[in-house]
Amino acid sequence: MALVAGVDSSTQSCKVVIRDAQTGELVRHGRAPHPPGTEVNPAAWWDALRRAIAEAGGLDDVAAISVAGQQHGMVCLDSRGEVVRPALLWNDTRSAQAAVDLTTELAHLGGGDGTEAWVRGSGSGLVASLTVTKLRWLSDIEPEAAAQVAAVALPHDWLTWKLSGSTDIADLVTDRSDASGTGYWSPLTGEYRRDLLGLAFPQAETVRLPRVLQPFESAGSTPSGVVLGPGCGDNAGAALGLGLDAGQAMISLGTSGVVAAVSETPAVDLSGDIAGFADATGAFLPLACTLNASRILDAARSLLGVNYDRLSELALSAQPGAGGLVHIPYLEGERTPNLPTATGSLHGMTLANVTPSNLARAAVEGLLCHMRGALDAVEALGPPVAEGYLVGGGAQAPAVQALASQLLGIPVVVPDPGEYVADGAARQAATVLLGLTSPVAWRLIEGSRHDDAPADEVVAAFRAQASGVAASFA
Repeated sequence: MALVAGVDSSTQSCKVVIRDAQTGELVRHGRAPHPPGTEVNPAAWWDALRRAIAEAGGLDDVAAISVAGQQHGMVCLDSRGEVVRPALLWNDTRSAQAAVDLTTELAHLGGGDGTEAWVRGSGSGLVASLTVTKLRWLSDIEPEAAAQVAAVALPHDWLTWKLSGSTDIADLVTDRSDASGTGYWSPLTGEYRRDLLGLAFPQAETVRLPRVLQPFESAGSTPSGVVLGPGCGDNAGAALGLGLDAGQAMISLGTSGVVAAVSETPAVDLSGDIAGFADATGAFLPLACTLNASRILDAARSLLGVNYDRLSELALSAQPGAGGLVHIPYLEGERTPNLPTATGSLHGMTLANVTPSNLARAAVEGLLCHMRGALDAVEALGPPVAEGYLVGGGAQAPAVQALASQLLGIPVVVPDPGEYVADGAARQAATVLLGLTSPVAWRLIEGSRHDDAPADEVVAAFRAQASGVAASFA
C-alpha cells in the first residue's frame, strides 16, 4: 500500500493527513499551531510542519507529499536563501494604500481604468491581500529590507523548497493556483507580468520568482526520496479535496470567508470584486474572499458570554429577521466588498428587540447574508451554481447549518468535518505519484444536505443596510 501525505499550512495551524494513494483511505494525521498575528516568521511554519509530520507518524513509509498553503503571503529571501523579514500574511491590511496607489498609477500609464487594467493583466483587481501590494509597501516603508530581496515566494512555495532540502533560490517552484494570487502572474497567459511587478518593486527585472509548474508536475523530491507534488493555494486545495465540479461552489467559513466555483474558462471581472484565480487541475477558480467569517460568531459569543452551542440555541430561538436587527459584520475591514477601513455595525435597535436571542440571530444572519453577496458575485461570472459545499469551522455551528440554504438561496451540503485542504494536497500527491494527468478518483465526501425555501426578506433587509454602510466607507 503506497501512502501519500497532504499538508494544509493555514493561517492558524498546520495539518497533515496521510492517505492510501489508491483509495484515499485515511491512515493517520497530525497538526501543530501557528503563532497568531498578520506578520509571521516563516521559520514558525517550518517548525509547525515538522511537528505535525511527527505527530502523523513521520514520512518513512510515505511515497509522496504535497503542500497547500495560505495564499498571498509575502516571503522575501536574500541571495543566500535567508528570510529577509517576517512574512506579511494575506490578512495584513497595512498595504491597502499601496493597492490604491498601484491601481491609480496603472491607470495613469494606460489612460484607462486602473482596476480593469490590473484584471486584464493579472486576473484580479488589487486589494491589500495580494502579494504585489505587500511588495509595494515594503519598497515604500522598508526600503533597506527591500534592497536585500533576491527572491519572492509564497508560503507553500517556501515550504516545498524547504522539504526539498535545497538552499538555492533558483530551485523555488510554485503552481498556477498560488501564482494567480500574486497580482503579477496572469492566468490568461500563464506568464509572469514583470511590468506590473515593476510598478511595485524596484528589482522587478532581476528578482527570482518561482518557476510555475504544470498541474500534477513533480517538484522533485525530499532528500530521503519522497516525491514532491507542486502544491497549491489553500482554496484550490479545498476544491480538489471536495472534488468540486462545474455548477458546484465551495463556501468556506474559516478565518476568512471564501466562495469559489470551478470554471473551464478564465473569469474576468472588470469590477475587480472577483479574483480570477486558476485551480490546481488546469481549470479556473473564480473566487470571492471576505476578511470576516467565523470570527463573526466568535465576536457574538464573546459579547453574549456564551459558548458556541448556546449561541446557536439562542439564534434558533429567535424569529427570522432577528426582530429587525441587521448586523453588518465588517469587523476587521473587508475585502469583498473592498472596504479595508470599514467597521461592523448593528442596525434597527430598539428597546424591544435588543435581546440575546436576536443578537445571536443577527450575527448568524449577517454572516450568511454576507456570504450570499460573495456567492452572487461569483455566480454572475460563470455557470449557475446549483449546489454549495459548506465547510470550515463556522460551518459546524448548528444555527449556520439550519439557516444556510435559506439565506444562500441554493441547496447546501454540509460535509462531515474534515481537513479538505490537506485532503486536496494528498489527492494531488497521489496523482503525481501515480503518473496521472487528472485527479485520482477518491470519494471522500459524506454529510447532510439542506434544501429550504429562501428567506428573501432577510436577505433584502441586509442588502439595504449593507449598501448604506458601503457608501459611507467608499
